[in-house]
Amino acid sequence: MDQVLVVFVTVGSQEEGLRIARTVVEEQLAACVNMIPAVRSIYSWKGQVCDDPEVLLVIKTRQAVFPRLEARVKELHSYDVAEIIALPVAAGSSDYLNWVLACTSRGAA
Repeated sequence: MDQVLVVFVTVGSQEEGLRIARTVVEEQLAACVNMIPAVRSIYSWKGQVCDDPEVLLVIKTRQAVFPRLEARVKELHSYDVAEIIALPVAAGSSDYLNWVLACTSRGAA
C-alpha cells in the first residue's frame, strides 16, 4: 500500500490558503486540506527575526503524489521559500487512510 502523508504548508492569508487548498483537492493531489487560521509564526529571514500571522494548511495525500503536490504548491504560493513539510502517517483508521488513497489515486498517475 502507498504511504499516506500529512503535509504542512503555511501561507500568508486565508485567500491564498483557500486558493491552494481548492486547487490541490480539485486536481486530486490531496484528499483533504484543513485550514487552521491565526497561526503566529516567529522565524528567521534574511538576518532578522520576523513575527507574522499565517494560516496553516494540513494536507492529506499519498507518497506517490507528493512531488506533484510540492511542485503545484510552489507554483501557487506567494513566498520565496514556502514551508512544505511532509510527515508519514504511522497508523490510522483504515477507512480514512483508504479514502485518502482513493481520492488521490488519479493524482498519482
